Amino acid sequence: MRHLKGGPDAVLALLGRGIITLDFRLTSELEPVRKLMAKYATVPMSLADACLVRMTELDERGIVLTLDEDFHVYRRRGRQVVPTISPERT
Repeated sequence: MRHLKGGPDAVLALLGRGIITLDFRLTSELEPVRKLMAKYATVPMSLADACLVRMTELDERGIVLTLDEDFHVYRRRGRQVVPTISPERT
């Protein structure tokens, strides 16, 4: 989103309006996040991506809004596809 004009501001506006919510404390989730990053080290998985995947594990309703195609590779709880909203790949 950072490469799209107005992308970060649009996301922050959605957060400000309560349309997107984030209730995540990394300190409480260090070990599961660390395991995800180790599992996907060859992709490689960033800390931010690992946090997002972990959030979808904690909240079944969670959906990741992303332009990052790596989310098509990542799995939550081992084999479940991570729900995403992203542009169609061409």
